[in-house]
Amino acid sequence: MAPRVKLEKAAWLWVETVKPEDIKHEHIELAYRINIPACKRGICRRNCKGNPNCLVGIGEQVWLGEIDENTFHNIDDPNSERREKNIFVGLTNLGATCYVNTFLQVWFHNLELRKSLYQCQNSRAQEHNIDSDYEPQSICEHLQYLFALLQNSNRKYIDPSGLVKALGLDTGQQQDAQEFSNLFLSLLEETLSKEKNPNLQNLIQQQFCGQFFYVTICNQCGRSSTLPSRFYELELNIQGHKNLTECITEFLKEEKLDGENRYFCENCQSKQNATRRIRLHSLPPTLNLQLMRFVFDRQTGLKKKLNTFINFPEQLDMEPFLEQKLDQKCVYELSAVLIHRGISAYSGHYIAHVKDALTGDWYKFNDEEIEKMEGKKLQLGIEEDIAETGKTQSRKPKCSKGYHCSRNAYMLVYKVQEDESSNPSRTNVEVPSFLQKLVDQDNHKFEEWCMEMAHMRKQSVDKGRAKHEEVKELYDLLPAKDEELYEFLPLEWLKKWLDDSTATKEIDNSIFLCSHGKLHPDNMGEIKRVSLEAAKLLYERYGGGPKLDGSSLCRDCVSERCRVLRLKKQLDEDYKEISNLVKRTTSSDGYWVGKPSLRSWRQLAMEQLEEDEQESKHSNGQTNGQGPHTNNKFGMEATAGAEDEMKTFNEDIVCTHGALSILETERKLVSTEVWTKLREYFPRAPEFTHMQEPCRQCLTLEQEEKDNEAVSKMMALEQKNQLLNLFHEKNRPVLTKWPQGTDKLYIVPLFFVEEWRKFIRRPTKSSPVSNVGNSLLLCPHGGFMFTYDSLINGEAQHIALLWPSEWEVISRLFIVDKPIAIHCVRQTESSMTQYTTQPDLCWECRESFLFQQQRDLREYTQATVYVRKVIEDKTMAKDGAPELNACSSEAEEEREELPKVDGEKDPDFSQAQDTAKRLKLSDSTAAVVAAPAVTNTMKPGSIRRSTRHRKLRGEKALIVSANQTLKELKIQIMHAFSVAPFDQNLSIDGKSLTDDSATLGSLGVIPECIICLKADEPVTDYAAMDDAYQVRMPEEGFKGTGLLGH
Repeated sequence: MAPRVKLEKAAWLWVETVKPEDIKHEHIELAYRINIPACKRGICRRNCKGNPNCLVGIGEQVWLGEIDENTFHNIDDPNSERREKNIFVGLTNLGATCYVNTFLQVWFHNLELRKSLYQCQNSRAQEHNIDSDYEPQSICEHLQYLFALLQNSNRKYIDPSGLVKALGLDTGQQQDAQEFSNLFLSLLEETLSKEKNPNLQNLIQQQFCGQFFYVTICNQCGRSSTLPSRFYELELNIQGHKNLTECITEFLKEEKLDGENRYFCENCQSKQNATRRIRLHSLPPTLNLQLMRFVFDRQTGLKKKLNTFINFPEQLDMEPFLEQKLDQKCVYELSAVLIHRGISAYSGHYIAHVKDALTGDWYKFNDEEIEKMEGKKLQLGIEEDIAETGKTQSRKPKCSKGYHCSRNAYMLVYKVQEDESSNPSRTNVEVPSFLQKLVDQDNHKFEEWCMEMAHMRKQSVDKGRAKHEEVKELYDLLPAKDEELYEFLPLEWLKKWLDDSTATKEIDNSIFLCSHGKLHPDNMGEIKRVSLEAAKLLYERYGGGPKLDGSSLCRDCVSERCRVLRLKKQLDEDYKEISNLVKRTTSSDGYWVGKPSLRSWRQLAMEQLEEDEQESKHSNGQTNGQGPHTNNKFGMEATAGAEDEMKTFNEDIVCTHGALSILETERKLVSTEVWTKLREYFPRAPEFTHMQEPCRQCLTLEQEEKDNEAVSKMMALEQKNQLLNLFHEKNRPVLTKWPQGTDKLYIVPLFFVEEWRKFIRRPTKSSPVSNVGNSLLLCPHGGFMFTYDSLINGEAQHIALLWPSEWEVISRLFIVDKPIAIHCVRQTESSMTQYTTQPDLCWECRESFLFQQQRDLREYTQATVYVRKVIEDKTMAKDGAPELNACSSEAEEEREELPKVDGEKDPDFSQAQDTAKRLKLSDSTAAVVAAPAVTNTMKPGSIRRSTRHRKLRGEKALIVSANQTLKELKIQIMHAFSVAPFDQNLSIDGKSLTDDSATLGSLGVIPECIICLKADEPVTDYAAMDDAYQVRMPEEGFKGTGLLGH
């Protein structure tokens, strides 16, 4: 089948020869592609979206022919969770608990330990009601229940989360396996010591505990001292060794005590050189040999793993290592090998190879997966295939018969060799009845779950079979034959109907409707034509609508598309013709067209045609109330004005009242011939004949505006002449040098003066000032907010001072809500001068204002501070030298614009002062916020000092908050200056900042302050600074867990 684009083009080829008014039913069927031949299965590989008759590749291939019933469900066979015959039960890995699982399996296969644990008193289990779940409490109870499940459960694996939770272990953090083994056995030993049965009190010692002596001999006098010690495992160094014998020999070898490590001899009563060695005295039935693969690296300060190959035997004779031949068995058989897979000490995976004491078979325990080794032999296999970190891989040495070699084994478990005539009852461990009852309860739950899963699988299969029959029945009915009735169905719905993984919803055709409530021709790629019989059956089973059939083909949409396509083809020719017609001399009659519209009419026409193509599309099957030619952009949006980009043709000559614009320079009179052609492209464009009069309302408003401008100019000129010095900022009074000849000055907000000057400079562009809002400078009680001292120390930037004569003019020209004056009282006797204000100062609000200022300096959430790096107590740049790369705006702030002389034009009077910073007061004096922070004491030619901080070379700005700590600030400084936090010495005004845990607010770090940074010495490796500054806590290990008693 031809590609979709070709099919769409072919559907409209007829428009070149057919006008919209000449469209017939055959043309409509061509537009909707009704008669395109249907594709055949096997020939068409995928569904043709451009062909509504193509029903191939929509998911039907899954249902045609025989189907595997497993495809009807996604439920695994519950029997896959069932324990296999002659296979042990696994343990679920809860995240990073593989190290726990390996030891639990090893201890479970210690038959003496398991049998003894079953004998522990457990009244809770014995009295348990099977109607509720059993919840063990103590460690012994958890082990009992866990071992009973491992022995007789029907499950393939069980969940050890009860024991793990009781121990308080973090399931997401891998721990040291050896440490876990030692701590757990110690905890178990302590727990069993409280048992009433004396055979259980020393169980751990009887199974795992041996004894050796530290033998120390003084080199001076030859005195020998012996110190006994118990062990539960022998920790063997493997570095530099190849086999287990070498490791044990080094463990027992003689050690010299000299130098600072000399031995205090009680016989000599002084420190003497000596020798010390370990002498094995007695060995336990279960001998744990810990291979020290994880060692501390002094260079990195971290643990590392030794991937050294170690050779070890299946049968170990310990007699050569015993000096005193006691009446004990010394031949041991290998019973377990614990493996750590991975090259790092901080990651990897733990598994265990364990020998079944009953059958002698070897099993690999890998969490949930249990694998029986062939031939009753230990096979370490892929556990040795780890990645090498070096350039050359070390080759595995050859092993003699009866020996094994591993570079991942970290613990070997040997059991003393028993005589073949041993009592068989020692190897036959039965689960006590009170525990078996709990196991049977869990097995019953498992069987119920298996039955439930099997039932769900059967339901899914039955549902799938029914769907299979439905599809086989209906798919053959789907194709619509020629000359027969048909309907349209959504392609996506058909695909979901054939996709059994999703629930089939009701049929929804509403999104395919045009504005006339019929099928839009542009949606033929998303819909399929099916037979009436098939559609009827599908609607009966799934419901939905609206139904679309042969009567749903929209003549209006086809006609509109025909018009648009023809106009697109005709556009270039009409553009040339209209251009030539417009250039000719026009007569006095015609139509008004906006000049911008006339310049861009070709582009607007193309956009309009594109819009017309999409206009009749919409969802939910509701008509939009507009015809096919409706221009949606004309109306209120068009008359909103103020938009630079024109969106609708001829809207540029429509005024806000919907009439003809009064701006004659923006429109042009074109002939009737030109307008007729334009009208074809813009049928809904505003139309104004040459007889149309301009908008009377606009003419009236224009005249009123001219009159208002004249009044404003006269008002501005009159006010300027009466307050000339105030306008030009000449002869201004200042508080620091009280003027002679007057004892009173008046105060107004600087905001008023700036707004008034703005009006004087541009009376037609600015609103006249009508009142003086002195209440901005007063508190809610009517008191003044500033003192004389505060005004001369910086707060005068919010006010403007007036002479009494100027105040008389101000009072006459403007409405004043509250006069404010400052008086100078000279006392001749004491030669002192006092200053008072009217109204008086409100001390309560003044103190509240100052308190709020101080509070703002301590409780900021986002402020800028400047960090300046110093070298040898000198700043890197002089205070007076700004950074060379300072932006131009900063440099411009150092210069003040000179005042304009009388009569000089100032059209670009700064509007930025409207948004100048306001002084922040307390809530009770918030009215003062409106006063802009601009000084009014400038003299012609003076330099204004910017309130903006001037950055110096070597200084950087940081964004901080008052509640962040000094430590967090140091990390910010580290990234800005590449100085490690521990090399930073910070200070403000000579005061050192040392407490890393203190907040910046408590340390007196305020917004805009300068922090001096002095670095102790440069550090070259900055990449690892983040990790270096993190407080290195010692490895927590099992701190806080049940293994250490919390």
